Amino acid sequence: MDRRGEIARKYFLEGYNCTQSVVLAFQDVLDIEREALLRMASSFGGGMGRLREVCGAVSGMFMLAGCLYGYDSPTDYKGKQEHYERIQQLAETFCRENHSIVCRELLGLKQKKDSPIPEKRTEKYYKKRPCAELIAQAADIMEAYITAHPKEN
Repeated sequence: MDRRGEIARKYFLEGYNCTQSVVLAFQDVLDIEREALLRMASSFGGGMGRLREVCGAVSGMFMLAGCLYGYDSPTDYKGKQEHYERIQQLAETFCRENHSIVCRELLGLKQKKDSPIPEKRTEKYYKKRPCAELIAQAADIMEAYITAHPKEN
C-alpha cells in the first residue's frame, strides 16, 4: 500500500487543494462523510484562501489531529493543553524539514495576501511549486504520528 504522503500527493495532482489532499489521504480513518470533509478543508488551500499564511498542508495535519485526538469540552483544560502540545509538536516536525509553516515563506513569495483567483494547474504550475512535496511530507508526518500515538477509544 502507498504511504499516506503518496496518496495525498496524488490527490493534489488531481486538483484538490493542499488541505483537502492531506485530509483525503486519511478519509478511511475519519468518521466524516467525504463531501463534508472536502468542504471543511476547502477554505485552507493557498495558506488559508490564498492569504499565504499557514501552509494548507500543515492546516490539513492540524485538522486531522483535531478529528482524531481533539477535545470537545470547553472545560477540558487538560485535553486542551495536550492537544495544543500535539499541534506544536506536529508544526515543529514540519518546520524542521522546511524551516517554516507559512505558505508565502515556503513558496518564497514577497507579498502576503494573494489574488483570490487560483492558478490553473498546469505542468508549469507543478514544476515551480514545492507544494506536492510539502503535502506528501505533511501526510507522512501525520501517518508517523498516528502510528506512534494510536487513538484510544
